[in-house]
Amino acid sequence: MEADIQQIVEEARAAIGQADERSLMTVAAGFIGRKAKLTEILKSLGGLPIEERKHIGELANQAKLAIEEMVREREGALGMQQQRQLMQRDTTLPGIAPVVGHLSPVTLITRELTGALTELGFAVAEGPEVELEAYNFDLLNIPADHPARDQWDTFWVRKGKDSKTSTLLRTHTSPVQIRYMLEHKPPIRIISPGRTFRYEAEDAKHSSVFSQIEGLMVDKGISVAHMKAVINHFVKKVLGPEVKARFRPSFFPFTEPSFEVDVWFGDKWLELMGCGMVHPQVLRNVDIDPEQYSGFAFGAGIERLAMLKYDIDDIRLFLSGDPRFVEQF
Repeated sequence: MEADIQQIVEEARAAIGQADERSLMTVAAGFIGRKAKLTEILKSLGGLPIEERKHIGELANQAKLAIEEMVREREGALGMQQQRQLMQRDTTLPGIAPVVGHLSPVTLITRELTGALTELGFAVAEGPEVELEAYNFDLLNIPADHPARDQWDTFWVRKGKDSKTSTLLRTHTSPVQIRYMLEHKPPIRIISPGRTFRYEAEDAKHSSVFSQIEGLMVDKGISVAHMKAVINHFVKKVLGPEVKARFRPSFFPFTEPSFEVDVWFGDKWLELMGCGMVHPQVLRNVDIDPEQYSGFAFGAGIERLAMLKYDIDDIRLFLSGDPRFVEQF
């Protein structure tokens, strides 16, 4: 029996060494399974003398342990072989390009506007989207009984006791200018890009959520000439050097005189933005003496600029979340 056990171990070593991942367990069962030769030897030990039974039983158990260890080693070797195969790469093949996001045309235009104005010395200022009524209306010379309030259909957040406690979703980024002037003294030169909100019916040209960029310059001796030069500069920077701008008289409560700006684009005049000299009362509201200082302000819808530049015919596309839209720009 001793020779038989040794022969079983040698046969097992050869067979297990040749087994693959699929056949390994079947090969192992042929040597240490219930009907294997080694198992039959262990079952026949009861008919042997005590001394021989002890000796043969010990050899059989050692053989079983040895075969089990062979199986574990073969499993490890097959696992390493499989891992090496998975790690093999053909370095001559082209790489897999990662899927990355794309900038919205609103972001692109905002960056162009910011670049065009910061090169003139303007700084970027920001403010909250949920704003106080006082900053959004009152300090901009639009008190509660002013008819101009009808132009700003408002999302109210909380109605307080007065305009210093009532809050709303800002209807323009002009409150940023108020906040800045309350904290800084002239000379002031800022732009304030950001989202604004107005309660209105949505269609191809109107959206309840849209982006604005507004500018403010306050210093001694500022005139309409300065305003026209700045606006002409950034219009040409964003829409092209051949684009012309014209100024028409208009009305805004926070500027006097006020103007609408049209641009000659695509063989016709298109209304683009509003502007004007800062109203003296607005300066007084923020403790700036209008006898010493003057300034101008302007504001443009960023989506409107993007629609002109990229020939977009529906403002609702900006908020659609469709990657096919933004990937065009």
